[in-house]
Amino acid sequence: PSPASSPADGRLKAAAKRVTFPSDEDIVSGAVEPKDPWRHAQNVTVDEVISAYKQACQKLNCRQIPKLLRQLQEFTDLGHRIDCLDLKGEKLDYKTCEALEEVFKRLQFRVVDLEQTNLDEDGASALFDMIEYYESATHLNISFNKHIGTRGWQAAAHMMRKTSCLQYLDARNTPLLDHSAPFVARALRIRSSLAVLHLENASLSGRPLMLLATALKMNVNLRELYLADNKLNGLQDSAQLGNLLKFNSSLQILDLRNNHVLDSGLAYICEGLKEQKKGLETLVLWNNQLTHTGMAFLGVTLPHTHSLETLNLGHNPIGNEGVRNLKNGLISNRSVLRLGLTSTKLTCEGAVAVAEFIAESPRLLRLDLRENEIKTGGLMALSLALKVNHSLLRLDLDREPKKEAVKSFIETQKALLAEIQNGCKQNFMLAREQEEKEQRLQLSASMPEITVTEPQPDEEPGDEPATRAQENGAMGPGARPDSDSDSEEEDGEEEDGERAEAPCPALVPPSDSLGSGDRSPPGSPSSPTEQRISVSSPGRGHKVFVVTRVESPPERAEPPVPPVPLPPAAPACPSSPPALSSPPTSPALPPAEAVGTQDPGVLEPQSQLEPPQAGPPLPNGLKPEFALALPPEPPPGPEAKAGSCGLEHELSCSKNEKELEELLLEASQESGQETL
Repeated sequence: PSPASSPADGRLKAAAKRVTFPSDEDIVSGAVEPKDPWRHAQNVTVDEVISAYKQACQKLNCRQIPKLLRQLQEFTDLGHRIDCLDLKGEKLDYKTCEALEEVFKRLQFRVVDLEQTNLDEDGASALFDMIEYYESATHLNISFNKHIGTRGWQAAAHMMRKTSCLQYLDARNTPLLDHSAPFVARALRIRSSLAVLHLENASLSGRPLMLLATALKMNVNLRELYLADNKLNGLQDSAQLGNLLKFNSSLQILDLRNNHVLDSGLAYICEGLKEQKKGLETLVLWNNQLTHTGMAFLGVTLPHTHSLETLNLGHNPIGNEGVRNLKNGLISNRSVLRLGLTSTKLTCEGAVAVAEFIAESPRLLRLDLRENEIKTGGLMALSLALKVNHSLLRLDLDREPKKEAVKSFIETQKALLAEIQNGCKQNFMLAREQEEKEQRLQLSASMPEITVTEPQPDEEPGDEPATRAQENGAMGPGARPDSDSDSEEEDGEEEDGERAEAPCPALVPPSDSLGSGDRSPPGSPSSPTEQRISVSSPGRGHKVFVVTRVESPPERAEPPVPPVPLPPAAPACPSSPPALSSPPTSPALPPAEAVGTQDPGVLEPQSQLEPPQAGPPLPNGLKPEFALALPPEPPPGPEAKAGSCGLEHELSCSKNEKELEELLLEASQESGQETL
């Protein structure tokens, strides 16, 4: 402080206040959760909805809507979206709209029809806010409401942007003027779930269309756009539509009927279509004053379109020359399925050009030639073309024959019309037969494969014997064959003891190399070169199947080596489990012989091996002596598996195991020599 300051000033500064902040726990004094829009819709009844609506009408001092009350009484399933709420033709003022909130907060609908309800700005804003908040509809019709104004369109745009369930909006005959269009354009550009948008007769020509087309360039959800009766011109408006088609590949239907596109505008649209690799599927140019000049532009464009399936050129003065300009483009095009040429000033000459296209088209399904002066000559050309074409299912022609100078030609026209109709019927029958045939093929292709099993994940792709053995019917561990087959194997063993019941073992040949022949107790980890052999249980019926499976070391694959003699010693078999714990090794079997074949019979096990008997050869190159050591066929039923396993266990522990091993060795050596 300066020397002139008094002691009182110092006391004031010392007593100055300080600012402190509370702790974090004390900053938030409370919290309010957002209101659940559907808190009133749980377990609601029809009587509750009607009562709430009537009370709202009394509170707001507005009339009740009898049409609404009748519909509410007919509703049954209130837990899901109701099909339709129809208020078409009812006059809805602001208070009436406010009373409807008691319905929207309790019920949801698929379609809400507000057509011609005389909505004003206040009523429209209130309704659109309710529909957005409660997600009341997936399809909304607000057509023929000419007075919703700027605030109404602003609320509608907010609804379009925020409501994720709204897919369809019909705003026909609802003007979208310059000051309202920016709101709708912004909603369509940023985020909108709309898939179908009807804006017929909405006064879009000029700036509204420019804003709309610019916004839709970045829209990927809209599929159908209807812009009929908007007086769109052939210069600026058509140029905007052409640019839209260049950048938007998700739009599938564009309806421009009853506008003034003209030939100049069609040129812009064709430029946009050329840029599309995929996208527009239906283009409607009905009644746009198009002539043969515009058809020249379209004829050049059609060979480059790959997705356009429906082209409607009806009520345009195309004439015969226009069809000739269009013919080559249609022939080169391979996507157009439906073509509309109603009332296009065609005569017999034009019909001949159309017939040439029909004869060359392998895909055309429908052609509309009504309201044209096609007489005997043209009908004759069309009839001949149908004898060559097998795809056209519907050809629309005038039912009454045209007037001819020669009266007998009228009967000829009737006969030709009947021939054309019969040709379409034959094509329809052929198409249906082809479809049924394809369905049968798909059904047969979807039948489960019985003899093919997937290779085990622990096997390497290079283990060809294992793969081929499994393809021939060998079952891997854990795999289960179909029980309905007469030529199937028993269930494969679970080698790691995962199953409680002792499984039946299977004959396991080594892969490309022989095992070392070491014996190890069950459950011990196998060495990389260890191979295991076990004998399968008898098959069903009177067949014996030898199931093969390869277990190769996943880390390496060795080249084949000659067979080596087996150790003669056979240790005592453990008491549990019954599967063979010390099997001898054998050389790899040929994959083609790895599948079990029919045996002459199942013989009883004998204490001494008898001399071989004459009979059919055994599978896998085994000698007939081996058949004498096979166990008997078990009885059917659950005990069969355990019984056969017990017999195999007895066989493995018998005194003749040494002789059995020698037989296996000799047979395997012979089979190994056969494969060389």
